[in-house]
Amino acid sequence: MSSIPMIEQTAGKGAARAAARCGPGARRSGGGHGGARRPGFLTYGFLGAVLLASLFPLYWSFLVGSHDNTVLSRGIPLLPGGNFLANAAKVFDSIPFWKAMGNSLIVSCVTAASVVVFSTLAGFAFAKLRFRGSKGLLVFVIATMAVPTQLGVVPLFIVMSKLGWTGSLWAVIIPGVVTAFGVFWMTQYLRDALPDELIEAVRMDGASMIQAFWYIGFPAARPAAAMLALFTFVATWTNFFWPFIVLDPSNPTLPVALQLLQAAHFVDYSVVLAGAVLATVPLLLLFIAAGRQLVSGIMQGAVKG
Repeated sequence: MSSIPMIEQTAGKGAARAAARCGPGARRSGGGHGGARRPGFLTYGFLGAVLLASLFPLYWSFLVGSHDNTVLSRGIPLLPGGNFLANAAKVFDSIPFWKAMGNSLIVSCVTAASVVVFSTLAGFAFAKLRFRGSKGLLVFVIATMAVPTQLGVVPLFIVMSKLGWTGSLWAVIIPGVVTAFGVFWMTQYLRDALPDELIEAVRMDGASMIQAFWYIGFPAARPAAAMLALFTFVATWTNFFWPFIVLDPSNPTLPVALQLLQAAHFVDYSVVLAGAVLATVPLLLLFIAAGRQLVSGIMQGAVKG
């Protein structure tokens, strides 16, 4: 373990040399004399239109959720009503909302963390290690993304049933511990972001490949790992198909619990959409909290490109 400070020092020097090489070129490519063009009116207008179009479904849900169930028969509402809190109270009384939110939080956090760890390990191996059949194996992993999820539902349910996990959160977590998209994402990022010379220098200092990954590969992958964690969290939080099949109504995730708001012959859309708004609030808070890291990851990828 005495080689660890030397490994960290080598990594720091390598990162500093890489920054010194990239810095001036990046500044020169920016225009040199401050002549870079600023976004024009059309650019801001287009971005504003995209923003409004993205927020409209949430705003529409809030509008309907703030009225009673007769609002849709009276026409399209333009202003919020005063029944949102009452409809939210009906949501809490009708379904185990907080238990479902806790289940969704557990499943999403565990799945996002496992996908980041395993995908970064696999991406580091595919990007920087040379072993027989690596290209073919990577192609096979990418090809699995073309297989519809519905094709594997029946055998997956049989496996979970034999393991005794049906109705348990493990039946939702285990199938998503690693994804083909995550492996492809981290492979492409590490292939360009991590110089081979830096790994060779650390290896010459006596580090093992695991140490090289921990002290060199994982820090270099943090921007892409943060974005992958965010995408995985959102996809898992909003996943309905597989949890609806494998979980019991007494132990649902949030999308499955919201489905329970729909009665057999009568649907109170104001209550359903109020629940949808409540389920979206944690995602909005997550994007606000992780927005800086998300922009940082996008910008670093753009500079490397």
